[in-house]
Amino acid sequence: MFQHRRLNSEITFFQKIKQLDYILLISILLLSSLSLFVMYSTDGGEILYHTKSHFIKIIVFFIMMLLVSFINIKLWHVSAYVFYAIIIGLLIWVSFFGISVSGSQRWLDLYLIALQPSELMKITIILCLAKYYHRLKTEDVNNFTTIFVPLTLIILPMILVLSQPDLGTSILIALSGLVILWLGGVKIKYFFYSFISFLISLPFIISFLKPYQKLRVLTFLDPDRDPLGAGYQIIQSKIAIGSGGFYGKGFLKGTQSYLDFLPEKHTDFIFTLFSEEFGFIGSILLLLIYSIIIFRIIRIGFISRSSFAKLFCFGFAFAIFVYIAVNLSMVLGLLPIVGSPLPIMSYGGSSMLATMIGFGIVMSAKVHHNQSIA
Repeated sequence: MFQHRRLNSEITFFQKIKQLDYILLISILLLSSLSLFVMYSTDGGEILYHTKSHFIKIIVFFIMMLLVSFINIKLWHVSAYVFYAIIIGLLIWVSFFGISVSGSQRWLDLYLIALQPSELMKITIILCLAKYYHRLKTEDVNNFTTIFVPLTLIILPMILVLSQPDLGTSILIALSGLVILWLGGVKIKYFFYSFISFLISLPFIISFLKPYQKLRVLTFLDPDRDPLGAGYQIIQSKIAIGSGGFYGKGFLKGTQSYLDFLPEKHTDFIFTLFSEEFGFIGSILLLLIYSIIIFRIIRIGFISRSSFAKLFCFGFAFAIFVYIAVNLSMVLGLLPIVGSPLPIMSYGGSSMLATMIGFGIVMSAKVHHNQSIA
């Protein structure tokens, strides 16, 4: 037994390469390549700032993902609370010294990249709670103290992100954390009671929203109330998606995008441009790539020996699904605009960095899937 454990902990570099999930790697590369072509389209068919910047980030962060995947999964378990404390520190720092853009103070100027710590918290909260529930006894999961601790770990970054203000990201952080509670064994009745309490307190919560956030909710309910103002973006998004039809207008032939009817087409509304140019067929293929990625992450979770790796993989797979669902619902007018990027596809360094780190930890779980964690 001692020799077996020793072999598990001494994986050579070439064995690690062999253990990588190549279907997941190819899917990520395919999605990254697709995003580069779409970014080229947002620049009007020229290699301009967004295309160059996006290409550099893909190369750098993909290499970083590979490096992360070679690190023993034990290190991510040991360091989970440390990473959480660091990101909390960055969220506090950004509240005082962050860059303010359009009334929101969310970014830190690191010269090479404008870092948004809240994006990193989406991954860190999953990592932290996966460690918390790793060795928790089943009979202790639903104790008041046991539930209070992870809720505090979720609420603290939510408050800091809400103060920026960034309601959308705070909700995504909460959802990423709550799914780990559910996977950890917290009874469904607590989620039901919490949901009922949320619905009852919703009018009270809405009263604390910023004016622009209230406007987004009203625009979601009736986009035509201000078609040239608050409702303009979502109306143009629906027109662009609808005009793509079944086969799309063709690469670099999206009229809504090229005539600048569509704002923010390189960030949160990247799917709108993609759908206009590649149509329903292209959109289905894009969703198929995402589905393969999510399926492979879940599969890695199933074959992992440690509950920490399982919880992280399942939690991260759910988070990717939520990011996609929220973004697509937003651009289709099914949800209010909350500023949720489409993973890998959307332009944004912090979002891609966080996503690639998440993929790297998942790949680390695959490489070391026989590794037990005490």
